[in-house]
Amino acid sequence: MILGSIEAGGTKFVCGIGNEQGEVLERISIPTKTPDETIPEVIEFFKKRKVEAIGIGTFGPIDVKKSSPTYGHVLNTPKLAWQNYPFFQTVLDELQVPTGFTTDVNAAALGEYQFGAAKGLDSCLYITVGTGIGAGAVVNGELLEGLSHPEMGHIIVRRHPDDHFEGNCPFHKDCFEGLAAGPAIEKRWGKKGIELTDRKEVWEMEAYYIAQALVQYIMILVPERIVIGGGVAHQESIFPLVRENVKSLLNGYFTHQELNENIADYIVAPGLKDNAGLVGGLVLARHALEEEE
Repeated sequence: MILGSIEAGGTKFVCGIGNEQGEVLERISIPTKTPDETIPEVIEFFKKRKVEAIGIGTFGPIDVKKSSPTYGHVLNTPKLAWQNYPFFQTVLDELQVPTGFTTDVNAAALGEYQFGAAKGLDSCLYITVGTGIGAGAVVNGELLEGLSHPEMGHIIVRRHPDDHFEGNCPFHKDCFEGLAAGPAIEKRWGKKGIELTDRKEVWEMEAYYIAQALVQYIMILVPERIVIGGGVAHQESIFPLVRENVKSLLNGYFTHQELNENIADYIVAPGLKDNAGLVGGLVLARHALEEEE
């Protein structure tokens, strides 16, 4: 199979060609501008390669409910040029191949579930902590979706006792994303996260917030593995801090080894590294093709 994948992000679209084994054979990066500027470049890339199906994982919020009249639209994104854009239908009309559509973090969760750190399990949760915070979950082999897709970056967390930053979310101020995403780190500390690598207090506070969120996800979804990706996850010291905070907050409530002595194998970095979303798009494409057969 020749499959196509689109990982649509706030700063760039990563487009790839691959196969049903999750192998990415070719990829390009296209700057995220307006739909009229970006989408024609995307379409041209795939038309030249004659893909059999395509999977789209995109920034949101988006409409993922197939029965909805606005299915496949980007909704009230802060990227104003993309609000109400019929992303799915545009790609489908232009390429005329089976097309899968979901969020970027859902796609990454699928990629890790099929070919990455959660391969062989029945469930997993993928969370990205970067410019924004989002998470997707696979439960019993299916993406978790309902009225809409999950918005796990906007849950409410307890404020760290030493944190006086008001929060950066335009909707909720001090929700999880408002306190722990990359822009919040930069505004709180006056420098980008990459410049704060040696500041222990920065990452202790960050781990405090991430761990609270993970505990809520664990209590509700009890996934078999949690994968943390995104720019903040490149700070390797964050993982031990998050694991210890999770154990402390759970306080022995779960007796499972995965949440106690084996927690280093439970909260992990992406097995696919930065390719999780792109590989997840290939999985979406394969599913879309199979549904058409």
